[in-house]
Amino acid sequence: MARIELEKPVREALVRALSRYLKDELDVEVGRMDALLFLDFISETMGPHFYNQGLADAQAILQARLEQISEAISEIEKPAKL
Repeated sequence: MARIELEKPVREALVRALSRYLKDELDVEVGRMDALLFLDFISETMGPHFYNQGLADAQAILQARLEQISEAISEIEKPAKL
């Protein structure tokens, strides 16, 4: 799987959010570089699990929609006489 690349503004916002969370909830102050490294660690180790779950959720929704379409097509099918 290719590495998940976040756009710079999103990455910076996540770094700020992570720093704020660590300070507010754990009373741990970290600098921008430490927060960035922590974000990279989280992204690389946990990110694929969230990504894969998102794909599974999307696939389940798509499958349900395809079943609805198939049923709708079956309902409008006309009997054919030979």
